Amino acid sequence: MLLELSRIQIPPGQRVVLQDITWQEFERVLEELGEHRAARIAYENGLLEIMAPLPEHEDNKEIIGDLIKDLLEELDVEFRSLGSTTYKSEGMMKGIEPDQCFYIQNEPAIRGKKRLDSIDPPPDLALEIDVTSRTHRSIYAALKVPELWRFEDGNLQINILRQDRYEESPESSIFPNLPLSEAIPRYLRESKIVGRNKALKAFRQWVKEQIGLT
Repeated sequence: MLLELSRIQIPPGQRVVLQDITWQEFERVLEELGEHRAARIAYENGLLEIMAPLPEHEDNKEIIGDLIKDLLEELDVEFRSLGSTTYKSEGMMKGIEPDQCFYIQNEPAIRGKKRLDSIDPPPDLALEIDVTSRTHRSIYAALKVPELWRFEDGNLQINILRQDRYEESPESSIFPNLPLSEAIPRYLRESKIVGRNKALKAFRQWVKEQIGLT
């Protein structure tokens, strides 16, 4: 497996799917790929997907991630962003690497920790950018990630975990009463016209107006 995997070249925007991968082989794949890489993985019941993102995917991920960080800072909410950390459960035979993830309510539980283990809670919010990949809702649901945001074709879909299934919602349970499914795509589009800094500054001002700080 290690020799075969080392020979695989995945062009940006493409994915490779490997079948009948045991948990031990999955763990070796993660070890061989290493932590500092662009490729993302998803593993479920023996099926392993390795995806190489496009530049468009990474750009959208970074800007939306920055918008979420700005939102949390303006709300004065402590958080921890762990990017594409690998979350996995051997008992459920599932593993996933979100494009971005945030600990918000659960931030105190992992504050200061250098590595997470099986007793730690999942992130409160996971972000997936679907340019050429697909969101693995069943994996996130099994790992009990409370909220999953999916961005595709210029639209932001907010999914909230209820009774082990995701339901699409017009607003976030983490950020209630804020029209983020409209605002996040709007300021992402604006960043591509006026630039990142101006768009983020405008978004911060919008947040202040929404929460009555102006």
